[in-house]
Amino acid sequence: MSNRFGISWFKNNRSTKGNSNTNKYYNEDSLNSNYSSLTICGSGSVQESSVCDTKLLDERLNRYEDESGQMNSITSLTDRVTYLRKNRENVVSKALTNIKESMNVDLCFVLDCTSSMSCYIKAAKMHILSVIDYVNRNNSNIKLWIGFCGYRDHGDGCGRLQIFDFTSSHKKFQNYLSNKVIANGGNDFPEDVLGGLYAATTRMTWSNATRILIHIGDAPPHGRRFTNFDDIYPNGDPNGLTAEFVFDKMRSNNILYHFGKITEYTDVMIEVFRSIIGEFLVFDLKGDLATLINKFCKATCSAIFSSVTLTTTLRNSKSIYSLQRKKLQINPLEPYWSILPEKAGDLLSYVLPKTLAEIMDECYFINSNFTVQNISFKLASQPFAVGSERYAYFALDTKLGQTDKLVIKKYHDVKIGSIEQYLESVEISSVAYFLSTEFNKAAESIGVKKKITFIDVKILCDKTDSNTYYSVEKYINNAEFKRFNVNSGIIIEFHSILEAFAHFTYHYTKGYLVVYDLQGVDLDNMFLLTDPSIHCIDLLRFGITNLGTKGIQKCFLANHKCNDICKKLKLIRNRVR
Repeated sequence: MSNRFGISWFKNNRSTKGNSNTNKYYNEDSLNSNYSSLTICGSGSVQESSVCDTKLLDERLNRYEDESGQMNSITSLTDRVTYLRKNRENVVSKALTNIKESMNVDLCFVLDCTSSMSCYIKAAKMHILSVIDYVNRNNSNIKLWIGFCGYRDHGDGCGRLQIFDFTSSHKKFQNYLSNKVIANGGNDFPEDVLGGLYAATTRMTWSNATRILIHIGDAPPHGRRFTNFDDIYPNGDPNGLTAEFVFDKMRSNNILYHFGKITEYTDVMIEVFRSIIGEFLVFDLKGDLATLINKFCKATCSAIFSSVTLTTTLRNSKSIYSLQRKKLQINPLEPYWSILPEKAGDLLSYVLPKTLAEIMDECYFINSNFTVQNISFKLASQPFAVGSERYAYFALDTKLGQTDKLVIKKYHDVKIGSIEQYLESVEISSVAYFLSTEFNKAAESIGVKKKITFIDVKILCDKTDSNTYYSVEKYINNAEFKRFNVNSGIIIEFHSILEAFAHFTYHYTKGYLVVYDLQGVDLDNMFLLTDPSIHCIDLLRFGITNLGTKGIQKCFLANHKCNDICKKLKLIRNRVR
């Protein structure tokens, strides 16, 4: 069998073709259970006569009930569908309110203001206008309030701490740094880092939903825990502050910490801080003033976009810090494959949709047949990446002596033996792939040569591990993975073709859905994407990241500016039903 790129993956296809349920990979008994088929359409789909496989439908409804946290005594599948649609509308309304609030950002710069930091104070002042211009260019819904907390050392008296509370005026921020902040002071090698972080956390007026602290310094805190250099206070902060206490306050105030690294002398500090709060972004801020301004701008924009994405996705600091702790478990290096055991499994692939009607039929994928191949593979014991929903692991296809690299993805909390959520992820990928092929045809007709495509995603059943399920896709070698936009509407890295593709999916499906949250690899001749999200008017499709009709309107259309590709393709904006 060939994948979507024409590369031969696996052989010995043992599936039969057609649409008969008897041809499915699953045991007939497990599918039939005690349910009869149920018509659930009528949610706006064109397929009014579709009938869904009730076993998989029941799994999906159970998951939505679990995710809502609101169990009920309704037993009729028809009534459950009606109840959950209404419940999802309420959940989406709350999510959209959270997204709107999360676009309001408190951004605090915490700077070491001792004598060695003059260049960095200038860069902090000079870069902020570029940040505001960049954010407003594609994300005018993000509003910034900027503040400053400077620290020196314990021997610097009343000048030890300087605080400028949050303001929406970048001119006031720049004027304060120009006229009030001077690089001086400092005694021994360490500085009052913990005092500065604590003051920024407790003495500033944090009021917005997204709270970002960017700490920039070239020296560690006091104490042998952080440094072996000359230290007047080798036992730690003389006021009794500890990193654990400071970060507990930061966590309780929903503040997200980032660090701008200048020297290797802060490496131990970074590791201590990570052991307390988990992974956080560290920016390289070495260089002359001109270089620094550019680096400051990129670091600040990265902190803004990543933090807004976290607060819109995970919604509370407990979940965010839990994800940061999970990131400590990852290992970015490939394992020694020779010492890992070989596993046996089955690889399941959907029969891909070929028409818009099949895309818009919510029962097409639940009822669809699979092609099935045997696979022998090896799986890394630790993930190399983790997101808000899944871990990603290196894997190796060893079938017939092959050594093709794969990426295997596993949901954080999915039940062992449950396949439904993985089916949904493949459904999203399949819909996105179909629409990308249609877009490429249309784009080519107006002279756009670069293509958009989506990595082929399959389901892997691990037969050596209690029939555990995963999603699996080919590993892309020697490529930089990027996130270009987010399903909340944020554009992280603007590309006209990607925004036009999203608009095309809305136009082509007559307002039924929008494919967004585009991430992957930017190659010379194509964007190779994975893990998109879909906003769809049917709220019982495409998972919890589907924000429905309101999501289409508020997270895409409200922020979208038609570019030349949109205009040449004559894409329409107002098709939401």
